[in-house]
Amino acid sequence: MKHLFLIIAAFAFFNKTHAQDLSPKAVINYDASKTSVFVDTKGVLHLNVTKDDSTALLNKTTLNYEDFGAIGNGKTDDILAIAATHTFANAHHKRVKAKDSATYYISGKSHTVIIKTNTHFGNAAFIIDDTQVENRKTPVFLVQSNFEAFPITSVSSLKKNQSKLDITLSHPCMITVVNSKKKNYIRKGINYVDKGASQTDVFMVDENGYVDANTPIIWDFDEITSIIAQPIDQDTLYIKGGRFTTMANSTIPRFNYYSRNLVVKRSNVIIDGLQHFVDGEGDQGAPYSGFIHIRSCANVTVKNTVLTGHKIYKNGKNPLGTYDITVNRALNISFINCSQTNDINDRNYWGIMASNYSKNMVLENCSWSRFDAHKGVYNATLKNCNIGHMGLRIIGSGHFIVENTTVYSHHFLSLREDYGSTWNGQIHIKDCVFKPLKKDLKQLELIAGTNTGQHDFGYPCFMPKTIIMDNLYIDDSQLTPTYRGPFIFKNFNYQYNSNTYKETYPYTKTKQVFVNELNIASKKTLKLSPNLFMFNEVAVIYNY
Repeated sequence: MKHLFLIIAAFAFFNKTHAQDLSPKAVINYDASKTSVFVDTKGVLHLNVTKDDSTALLNKTTLNYEDFGAIGNGKTDDILAIAATHTFANAHHKRVKAKDSATYYISGKSHTVIIKTNTHFGNAAFIIDDTQVENRKTPVFLVQSNFEAFPITSVSSLKKNQSKLDITLSHPCMITVVNSKKKNYIRKGINYVDKGASQTDVFMVDENGYVDANTPIIWDFDEITSIIAQPIDQDTLYIKGGRFTTMANSTIPRFNYYSRNLVVKRSNVIIDGLQHFVDGEGDQGAPYSGFIHIRSCANVTVKNTVLTGHKIYKNGKNPLGTYDITVNRALNISFINCSQTNDINDRNYWGIMASNYSKNMVLENCSWSRFDAHKGVYNATLKNCNIGHMGLRIIGSGHFIVENTTVYSHHFLSLREDYGSTWNGQIHIKDCVFKPLKKDLKQLELIAGTNTGQHDFGYPCFMPKTIIMDNLYIDDSQLTPTYRGPFIFKNFNYQYNSNTYKETYPYTKTKQVFVNELNIASKKTLKLSPNLFMFNEVAVIYNY
């Protein structure tokens, strides 16, 4: 009897630094007396296919879920039929297409559908029932590489901006390097939950070990506890269409994140035309880690896609972040022509997006309630976007470019204070509109953040070295008569008001601000900061 074994790769909740190994197997038996599919007590999917059915399936260029028993009536659980279809498609390099008129019901069973071939969800509907689940951490779909990741044992240390590793590879690879003995991103604030994260970096190398200049090494690694190479798939995998609705959980909200989602762990993927809705959110519910979750991969584009912000629930008095799109340990990620079903300024819903450890992120023609980088982004660009009530919240390094974009938040840009309000690089604001919707603000600050210099975040903290504003329009016409006017910087540290104040962990201040073409609706003057002493060495150059 001939069998084929397919291994499902490891997956982890986005806020953890270690992977949880789910690794179910799939077994195909091609000599069955009857075509059928079942999962055994160990979670292994068994796909039994008769010789005649196997021959017929191999003669098809595209497989359908109905080929393996899917009903598509919105009531019968189709998860195993969907999983079986992709298992057979992966083994024989077949495309998969859903039936446009079908509604596929996916129960709370703990089983992941592995996708390795082009998939067209089309106009089909998918109901993902999270009201009763066996394992909230089990993704529904996992887009997986054809290559296995492997450890590198010959590299024991790395330097920032090092151009080459002394290795030879069979394929270009994405490298993930970790030093668990050094902690950074030691969080400060109401959501303080740990003693920091292991020092981590991701970058690309070619077959000869040369580091891609667009994904440089950004930390010194005096010691390495783990270095993993993931070969990069060179062909592009397409995921198209699909109308997905999550029936929301009603669990007591804690840090019990649900990951019943579509995870992308393969490089060179395009997701086009997907829609995700959320139904049934009530008085309580556990948070979500993102319906589309891009992690440990490079060169992924999400376009023409509609997502949904999740209702805000609290753990005690503290709100829990809950997301519909997350990006973690990823390189060269683009979102083009994406929007959300909710009003981007509706404060009942949390900011739709979060990211960690990523480089070269792009948003173009997107309308989202938030752009966010928790644990650092290197280089990010927003162009032709609308950003809602939770605004632009970032830390990281490199170039942060915002062009032809309207921001409706309290601040045009917030440097996340829970991670030190650090941006080691340049910020460029070009042809943008800042239009805060709250009417009772006493003043506006374009750049917000807080760093008292008394907390060790695990790394030195920087304000942007240079800030450039080209043709910024501040629409403050709706604010009350007591409004004082706009400032470039918030008061980052109220205690820092004389030479007697000493920072235990010095916070490097901005050197220069270039203001080129500025229009303020209220006709009030743009001022430097409420804290002139802290920013007394900042040079502001006006060119208009």
